[in-house]
Amino acid sequence: MLTRKEAIGACMELPGVYEDYPFDDANWSCMRHASNKKIFALIFEREGRIWISVKNEPSWGDFWRSSFAAIVPAYHMNKLHWSSIILDGSVDEDVIRRMIADSYDLTAPKRLKRYADEF
Repeated sequence: MLTRKEAIGACMELPGVYEDYPFDDANWSCMRHASNKKIFALIFEREGRIWISVKNEPSWGDFWRSSFAAIVPAYHMNKLHWSSIILDGSVDEDVIRRMIADSYDLTAPKRLKRYADEF
């Protein structure tokens, strides 16, 4: 995965997703959940490469960053909970897709809790 089109395509394979451009800069593609409008991936060009910023559990963020030089603390986001993947060909596509899916899950709408007295 090297292009913006491929990154957007990977995100669009997830259910209930849409592409948004809320900023005055068309360089920034935001991938959102249709149900709660939360962003789960930001796709942009920086330093001649396409980058994808995704949400992650802090421990997983540490793991991915220590495993790949092209996974770094997220550009313009909370560095603890977000990582950026630089699409330079050094990160396996399976890893990128897993990180996108994890971000999707972390930003998904919360399910309502059911209480025993409701049954």
